Amino acid sequence: MAEKRDYYEVLGVAKTATADEIKKAYRKKAIQYHPDKNPGDKEAEEKFKEAAEAYEVLSDTDKRARYDQFGHNMGPQGFPGGGGFGGFSSGGMSMEDIFEHFGDIFGGRFNMGGGFGGATGGRGTRRRQRKGSDLRITVKMTLAEIATGVTKTLKIPTLDKCDHCNGTGAKDGTAFTTCQTCGGSGVVSQVQQTMFGAMQSQSVCPHCQGEGKIISQPCPHCNGEGVTRKENTVSFTIPAGVSDGMVLTLKGKGNAPAHGGVNGDLLVVIQEVKDSELIRDGNDVIFNLMLDIPTAALGGSVEVPTISGHARLNIPAGTQPGKVLRLRGKGLPAYGESGTGDELINVMVYIPENLTPAQREAFEKMRADSNIKPDESMTRRLFSKLRHIFE
Repeated sequence: MAEKRDYYEVLGVAKTATADEIKKAYRKKAIQYHPDKNPGDKEAEEKFKEAAEAYEVLSDTDKRARYDQFGHNMGPQGFPGGGGFGGFSSGGMSMEDIFEHFGDIFGGRFNMGGGFGGATGGRGTRRRQRKGSDLRITVKMTLAEIATGVTKTLKIPTLDKCDHCNGTGAKDGTAFTTCQTCGGSGVVSQVQQTMFGAMQSQSVCPHCQGEGKIISQPCPHCNGEGVTRKENTVSFTIPAGVSDGMVLTLKGKGNAPAHGGVNGDLLVVIQEVKDSELIRDGNDVIFNLMLDIPTAALGGSVEVPTISGHARLNIPAGTQPGKVLRLRGKGLPAYGESGTGDELINVMVYIPENLTPAQREAFEKMRADSNIKPDESMTRRLFSKLRHIFE
């Protein structure tokens, strides 16, 4: 399978492109590779689909942010790990969905037959199903919770379908009359002259908003809105290995739309709580260990904190400042993959600022000993390490 091209490259825009520049670029590509302009051209078909997929992601603020961070390596529920974005990249492109976007860009919904085996036939009369608004919550997670994964149960205030009118907004769910503007079709049509010739476009009826019917008596329980406010309990599992800023999408757990349709989604944003002792670095964690001079020189055993508690760490004699010791498998699991990171122990040595007379005398005796002083080779090694850090 050919590797996916970068979405910005597909549309021919820079990564800093504005929403308006992205929309204009997609419009240009859609015209260039449109089926009516390239009948029977399979290559044009693929490029038309590719441009629609790129626009579907880059025109959405959340999807674009995740794409900028993780590229095409996006897993289910908005986490990285493979699987793609939304309906376009997870299971094949639908030509109906492509023309949904194409129609939105050019205004109305075009009924342009032909091209790609008549992919647009009958598109003009299809009504778009309403979708409720999404909800967004932030869930804080400690390193210990990230290491094992966690199940959360939260109470979320949402808009739910009114039980008395079944979400229709009409009294008893039946108090409707046929819309006289569109004759019950939900759409109004007009013919436009475009570069492709005469085209019939259809748009949502402004009187009934695409319903094809008008409420004659509003539901008294929801005042004709079709939704009521409730507090729902939602349980979900956050897998191990997630990182700060990742988004878990719970389909259908958002707000219900007014007058029927499908619920929006609940977007769970992961916020990693900074640990007081450990620093996360990908799947590894770092601990800065301060040793006293005798332990660094003579060696010994010290206790260090880990994600799951504490562990004993052996300090070799002659351990130098800047030495990194490793506790294997004491880091975080890789999300969606096998393997676990390590805990890296960054060694520092404490130099006392105030000495007692006895301590000063002891250090004076050591200073006279040539074995205490660093030799030239040690100095070169230390300089090489420091230069590598700052390069």
